[in-house]
Amino acid sequence: MYFETAQSQHVVRELKLAIKEGKLIVLAGIVGTGKTTMLRKIQDALEEDKEKEILVAKSLSVDGGQISLGTLILALFCDLTTVKDEPMPTQTERRERALRALIRKRKKPVALFIDDAHQLHPKTLVGLKRLMEIVRDGKGTLSVVLAGHPKLKNDLLRPSMEEIGARTTLFELDGFGTDRKKYLHWLLGQVTASRTKIDTLLTDAAAAMLCERLTTPLQYELYLTRAFEEAFRIGQKPVDEDTIAAILAPDLDGLEARLTRNGYNEGAD
Repeated sequence: MYFETAQSQHVVRELKLAIKEGKLIVLAGIVGTGKTTMLRKIQDALEEDKEKEILVAKSLSVDGGQISLGTLILALFCDLTTVKDEPMPTQTERRERALRALIRKRKKPVALFIDDAHQLHPKTLVGLKRLMEIVRDGKGTLSVVLAGHPKLKNDLLRPSMEEIGARTTLFELDGFGTDRKKYLHWLLGQVTASRTKIDTLLTDAAAAMLCERLTTPLQYELYLTRAFEEAFRIGQKPVDEDTIAAILAPDLDGLEARLTRNGYNEGAD
């Protein structure tokens, strides 16, 4: 399931253009805005393209804080090499030269996708920028697409990271904006029988409260599930405003919750 808004369509379109130009790209959004889903959609579109204008590589490492530049170079080799290519050299200088030659040999732009990039060490980000320059010097094109929480964007805007931040193309996912009600109706339509009317599931006041308090797909899925479970428990249909108020977290918009959604925690700077 994928709900498209005017903003998401614009981001996907502009992202594809930036990838072709060999940019360092950041896709930032709070927890649950659909960054991973959008990355997958873009990757699928590129991989399904009959012309294969852009080659896709992606990092699958799950421990973002431990990902080094070497790990990301390995990801590029894993996704770009064929049985006819030489294995990746173990020595660093030879490794970078081999990657540059491999991308030049492919004769197409390469896009490296990295999710949860807010966990990457600043040295890794600097290394990625340098790697893109090395590939460019070898007459190749390497784009890097970083998806992460707003913390990633904020870190890159710090004076100490100006070397990278000034060269970054930034896209932000802001939630649904004016499309919240449309998303609510769309989501309920995905999980109910085709002729089910929304007002048999939620009262107008309950729907209005959800649209007022919630901003991301993750929140809608979580709190709708809780609301219907609670309504089933007490024998209520449709779900009313009081039930919604009861299941919403009291600190939903509290400082700690907002910091967490933006990628910060108690141990963060």
